[in-house]
Amino acid sequence: MIDGGLVALVTLALSIVVLWIGAEVFVSHAARVARRFGLSELVVGLTVVAMGTSAPEAAVSVDAALAGNGDIAVANVVGSNLFNIGIVLGGIAAIVGVRSSARMVRRDGTAMVLSTLLLLAVLWDLRVTRLEGVALLVAFVGYIAILFVRPDELEEDPINERGEGLMDEPVEDSTDEPVEDPMDERGATWRTALLLVGGLGTIVVGAHFLVESAVAVAESAGLSEWVIGETIVAVGTSTPEIVASVAAARKGMGDISAGNLIGSNVFNALFVLGVTSTLTPIAIAATAIGTTVWLLGLSVLTALLLGTDRKLGRLEGATLMAINLGRWILDVV
Repeated sequence: MIDGGLVALVTLALSIVVLWIGAEVFVSHAARVARRFGLSELVVGLTVVAMGTSAPEAAVSVDAALAGNGDIAVANVVGSNLFNIGIVLGGIAAIVGVRSSARMVRRDGTAMVLSTLLLLAVLWDLRVTRLEGVALLVAFVGYIAILFVRPDELEEDPINERGEGLMDEPVEDSTDEPVEDPMDERGATWRTALLLVGGLGTIVVGAHFLVESAVAVAESAGLSEWVIGETIVAVGTSTPEIVASVAAARKGMGDISAGNLIGSNVFNALFVLGVTSTLTPIAIAATAIGTTVWLLGLSVLTALLLGTDRKLGRLEGATLMAINLGRWILDVV
């Protein structure tokens, strides 16, 4: 039993690494393909990159649901969202502070709260039907439509930590010198296409082994599938969001860091669970309700704190982390 548990734990860790590598390859090369067809950076960011960073969540939830592990499928979504705003956003705020834009608070913060409320509504009877999955997807399409109709880039100048507009700073542009595009050569195009498919395939394979090993770890440790899905699996599938948000924060772009995490939460709740439950109905344990109510409260608090002086301070970040850790303790105990 111990040997089997150790093997499952090692497989779990390796699966997380595979997911991270697959997501990195998929996102970078999907963005190149999108730009090759003339899509703007904004469109690429809102669609290709957002979907790419949440691809591990989608792959794991779909694989778990099809395998009959509904608790892992839903716990992965709920746990990832808790981790995104409780640990990642809270941790970044606790270290360096995070600023936000009025548009992000008003539009995306509201979308995060409403999508979590909708998530709670469809989980309330401890099952998610195909019809409810379609409803989640319709809501997601509506959110994306709003993003395209009223993009931030056209209406606001994000504010940096000194209170200055980021657009006020000199930008080293390349209008005078042509930029070499690695997509120009036909060979590069084919390599990119192959790497894109390979990255997606890596995500799918990693997701499959992550689900299988997570179930084995849960059985060996005497933990429920929900607890494993909400903690270890959720943290593993959130790796791309962690990398993107920390990188943005290190460059002083706290609004981008917060926006990435908030957008990921909306994407997970509406798209990931929507696709999963449309493919197959999901049944879950009663534990899901308490954790999702906790997520709703944390989402409301995060939106309110971001709206206070349009920033998250160190104390506020530490508070978000403590709330998330408190939920983990309650579920494990």
